Amino acid sequence: MTHRDALRALALVAFAATAGAASAQATLVEAPPPQPVLTISASAAKAISNDRMQAVMRAEADRPDAAQAANDVNARMARALARAKTVPGVDARTAGYSSYQISEPNVPIRWRVSQTLVLEGRDFVALSALVSQLQGTDGLLLSGLDFTVSPTARRVAEDALTQEAIRGWQRRAELGAKAFGANAYRTGRVTIQTNDFGAPRPMFKAGGVAAASAAPVTVEGGTTDVTVTVSGEAILEPQR
Repeated sequence: MTHRDALRALALVAFAATAGAASAQATLVEAPPPQPVLTISASAAKAISNDRMQAVMRAEADRPDAAQAANDVNARMARALARAKTVPGVDARTAGYSSYQISEPNVPIRWRVSQTLVLEGRDFVALSALVSQLQGTDGLLLSGLDFTVSPTARRVAEDALTQEAIRGWQRRAELGAKAFGANAYRTGRVTIQTNDFGAPRPMFKAGGVAAASAAPVTVEGGTTDVTVTVSGEAILEPQR
């Protein structure tokens, strides 16, 4: 490399270093000050009347012979299912089926067979009357009653509560901005959450009510709390 080439290379390096320093200085000077960010949450809740009822029943038999126990359960379940399908507005389906041997000291071996019947509907009166009839006539046992809000009713409630929660969030953001001396705010990241992830629901459970002592089932659906929560950032704008 000649002396002239060396001088040219040094000049280029010096120029690059100077340009980089100038750029970094310009970046530092031009960077805007950080803006305060408030994290705000607001919720809206309402108790919604449960409009769906679910009854879980089962046909059960203990017999010395497995086939006898199965025939007993199968016959009673077929009658119960046919009876349930005649009630308007009631959805009926069978569920778990089990058959196992029971062996106890000084007691003859026997077989226990069981099958579950699930009934669902919006007409609580008709469904509770059906449950009582299946207990008394077909000898089914009541395992439990469950009350819920239907998807349609929940969606309508959540839509209204979402608007209410958003208005509440906006009010809090405005109050926060004024309290911190900001001229206004702009919305950052916001999330909207509902409580439809397995909230506790009113439920009645029974180990099994004998057919001979079955009485009319009295039900009260109760309510379910539906909540919508809005959480997010309110980015404060400096006064002008």
